[in-house]
Amino acid sequence: MTATVPQQPAPVTTAAPAPRGGARGRLRGGFGLLGPRHPRHTLSPDQVDALTLPIGDDGVVIGVDAAGAPAVLGLNRPTPYDIVLIGGLWTAQVLALRAAATGARVAVETGRPQAWIQMVHAMGGGQNGLAVYEVGRVPPQGASAGTPVLVVRDCGMRPPRGRVVSGPWQSVLTLLPYLSPVAPRLVRQARLVGVQRISPDEAGELGRAMTLPRADVDSLPTLADGVTLWCADRDRQYVMTQPTDAETGLLGTPRRMD
Repeated sequence: MTATVPQQPAPVTTAAPAPRGGARGRLRGGFGLLGPRHPRHTLSPDQVDALTLPIGDDGVVIGVDAAGAPAVLGLNRPTPYDIVLIGGLWTAQVLALRAAATGARVAVETGRPQAWIQMVHAMGGGQNGLAVYEVGRVPPQGASAGTPVLVVRDCGMRPPRGRVVSGPWQSVLTLLPYLSPVAPRLVRQARLVGVQRISPDEAGELGRAMTLPRADVDSLPTLADGVTLWCADRDRQYVMTQPTDAETGLLGTPRRMD
């Protein structure tokens, strides 16, 4: 008795329709390979507003805000960016250190190089992204997307007009110890203004120049060391700059007065 093996049915092949339009059709069709198909994900406007992402801006962490979240300052930009800080040297030096840590080159223009030389030595004698120059002696920095630059101008109450100005990938931070006569002009030109503790008279004058709410004007004379009110257009944020152990060892604890 012989067993008969049932024949397997021949596989059915279906030719995929050739994409139309020649090369353009093949590109649109993924060169003939069809990927998985999923239904579209749609959200209502109310659902979009409810989305929260634990991602901050790209930049330098300058401290924490009132809610304890990191406050990030984007210094490396493809457009000119001018910052004015009416405050203490300590905060400006922390910002310079942290900018250098992100890969930016920092050029300090200062009339008190002795206040910065310790940072230069700590960072390898100027070989690791920080260099100090006399007032008016900052050379062109050659900033680019690959080598962004932060210029820190620590030139006293009446800083002269700088030879090196902000530009693509080159931000300029001007430090003013107090509200000087040139401050209103610099504040008007700046994209971002940071204010630390100042006198009530200075707070009133600055409040009028920047159209600050009364609550902010009243708070400026009472700010603790290390706290800065950062203002950009209509946005305002109080930030506490907390030093790392390395920063404390190099610069000491936060202080408003130098």
